[in-house]
Amino acid sequence: MIERDFIVQKTKEYYIKQYIERKLKGVGISQIKLKKIPLGEKIILYTSRPSLLVGSRGANIKDLTKVLKKEFKLENPQLEINEVKDVFLDAKIVAERIASSLERFGSARFKSIGHKIMENVLNSGALGVEVKMSGKIPGARAKSWRFYQGYLKKCGDIAVVGVRKAKTTAVLKTGVIGVQVSIMPPDLVLPDYVGVLDPSTQAPIHEVHVEDLPESVDDMPKKVVRKAANPKTGSEKVGSEKAPAKKSVAKKTAVPKTGTDKVESEKMSAKAEHAPPVVVKEASQE
Repeated sequence: MIERDFIVQKTKEYYIKQYIERKLKGVGISQIKLKKIPLGEKIILYTSRPSLLVGSRGANIKDLTKVLKKEFKLENPQLEINEVKDVFLDAKIVAERIASSLERFGSARFKSIGHKIMENVLNSGALGVEVKMSGKIPGARAKSWRFYQGYLKKCGDIAVVGVRKAKTTAVLKTGVIGVQVSIMPPDLVLPDYVGVLDPSTQAPIHEVHVEDLPESVDDMPKKVVRKAANPKTGSEKVGSEKAPAKKSVAKKTAVPKTGTDKVESEKMSAKAEHAPPVVVKEASQE
């Protein structure tokens, strides 16, 4: 069935992504995309450290291509590497940096790590950031610590689609610590955003006091006088309502004569000139 084929394909892609993340751990992989192309399969890797991912003379890429062909039965896998421009606006990379710092310095310095990461994220232009650490920090009892700063959406469609979220784990001697990062990017347009226009580019608005308004409809003048500012000169122009449009009167225009009509008219005028005068005789009375 078609549904089973879809499930098999998506399951295969999931295992490929899990293997690549486990194989290339610590190189700052943000996301992995798989595409089907006519020549085979294309795997796009977004990373903050392209040189570490490629390895010396492309050793990591060659080994990864061999494994994808042998274990996952891919015909012609092609790897494409893209560099992430702004590292601190990517939630996945930020979460991995927090986890690596915890594994390196221990859980005693988790507060300085959290505040330093928040400062770097906000300096990159993010609207808000939230970092959660859960585990045996700093003592033997498990706790959950939350670091937050700025503006962050917690509900609605923007919180699901717009806010960038990522989760990872840090393995320490005392136990596993979970790290969760949420970042609100600067290019996110909120639905409740209201823009304010520049007053210098708008026409002036005249105030109308309540005392100037008529008490009833009968007291209203027949002609409403309005004031409008001329945008070019800035002076006020007083006028009444629009007058009804005048009816257009069609004027009779002479139809231009063609060549044959012009020749015939000239012949008739020449005959009339050479014709003898007509004499009218009065009848005699008998």
